[in-house]
Amino acid sequence: MPYFYIDSYYLLLVLPALIFSLYAQYKVNSTFKKYSTVRNARGLTGADAARIVLQSGGAHGVTLKGVAGQLTDHYNPKDNSISLSEPVIDQTSVAALGVAAHEAGHALQYADSYLPIRLRALIIPITNIGSSLAIPLVMLGIVFSFKPLASIGLLCFFFAVLFQLITLPVEFNASRRAMQALEQTGTLNKEELKGARKVLTAAAMTYVAALAVSLANFLRLFMLVKGSERRR
Repeated sequence: MPYFYIDSYYLLLVLPALIFSLYAQYKVNSTFKKYSTVRNARGLTGADAARIVLQSGGAHGVTLKGVAGQLTDHYNPKDNSISLSEPVIDQTSVAALGVAAHEAGHALQYADSYLPIRLRALIIPITNIGSSLAIPLVMLGIVFSFKPLASIGLLCFFFAVLFQLITLPVEFNASRRAMQALEQTGTLNKEELKGARKVLTAAAMTYVAALAVSLANFLRLFMLVKGSERRR
């Protein structure tokens, strides 16, 4: 069963990616925690920062609302809303303003019809279906020595990799828009901008890690399929 046992490909490919992913998650949590204690000089909240970024970019009709949890912040294009978590929406920390501005950056991307985010939205349905089918199809293809089935499974998993790949420029661009708006509007001073940038850089690392894990799993499955073909 290629997904549920430890093999040499898992140790060489997947395990290092998982370790990197754990480090990235630790880094974003620790960086957010550190700059959650640094208040901005103007006393603005995360919600204020989101509104400033939206206004500076000309995005209209975007609603703000709260959501439970930490680092659960997100933009929903379906109802054109930004959900900000409790440590962000009403907080005045540099971390809160950076995260809120980043989510507003996603709203600006949709307002500008930014191509990568449109492509990502387009393949989400395919990715969701493919992610659930990929592993079973590959496993069945190997067990029954049926190459076409394993190949379809690999193709399904490839879309998961593609989704993570497209996500990188989307997230980096949202952060760039956020930082530019915060700087140009004078929302944060020079030192505060450095802190916000560190928070967003740490968050971006988690997306790099997600791509690494997805790619490592794809390569592992590919090598297992090739290995099963050689053993016939």
